[in-house]
Amino acid sequence: MVGGATILVGNRALMADRGIVIPGAFATGYDASSEVLVAKDGRLLGAIVIADTVRPEARRAMDEINRMGIRSILLTGDTKAVAEIVARSLGIKEFEADLLPEAKLVRIKALVAEGRVVAMLGDGINDAPALTEADVGVAMGSGTDVARESADVVLLGNDLVKFTETLAVARWTRRIIWQNFVGTIAVDALGIVLAAFGFLNPLLAAFIHVASEMTFILNSARLLPAADRSGAKAANHALGAEHRAEAA
Repeated sequence: MVGGATILVGNRALMADRGIVIPGAFATGYDASSEVLVAKDGRLLGAIVIADTVRPEARRAMDEINRMGIRSILLTGDTKAVAEIVARSLGIKEFEADLLPEAKLVRIKALVAEGRVVAMLGDGINDAPALTEADVGVAMGSGTDVARESADVVLLGNDLVKFTETLAVARWTRRIIWQNFVGTIAVDALGIVLAAFGFLNPLLAAFIHVASEMTFILNSARLLPAADRSGAKAANHALGAEHRAEAA
């Protein structure tokens, strides 16, 4: 209420609900934009057209996500025309537009119910329910307080490439863990077989133990930054010397 007049600010659905007539071609012809309609006492005054700018690093981040074989879906409260243009510019094949916060939440729940591992990225108040429901909620560092509190992970700043780097580190770490796990099982199985046939003496057992342990440590050291690997190698040499002294 302003000066006794009723001011409405919102989308076409709000205007239609209040019986305000909007010309069919009104505020059209703007690419990647959302319209905010303004009416006063039941009469349309005009529209504010807002255009989003895609972050320069967003396409590079999405290309990396697609290269990893991760399915990506754009969920937005913007209009279908805006969502289609943004999705096309980012290389996202699936998108859903005109979504209220409840609709985003329902969509995330459906994906989780399908047995998928879902990571939800968002920065607004409208994203908070979906961030909570996802397996991993990721909030942008400059997002709202509600989004950051609802998320499991908060990125520093707005650089989406940081998210792809996080994914790459996580996958690399998991791969190293599985390599060490399988290697440990293989070494233990080899030791059992050699012992069963009487070929495993104390000297060979010590050699297998030390060699395998050093191998797994060196394999894990690949996760360290390049500057730290020289120190890790030195530590491994010291550990090997310690085991040789124990064996002696």
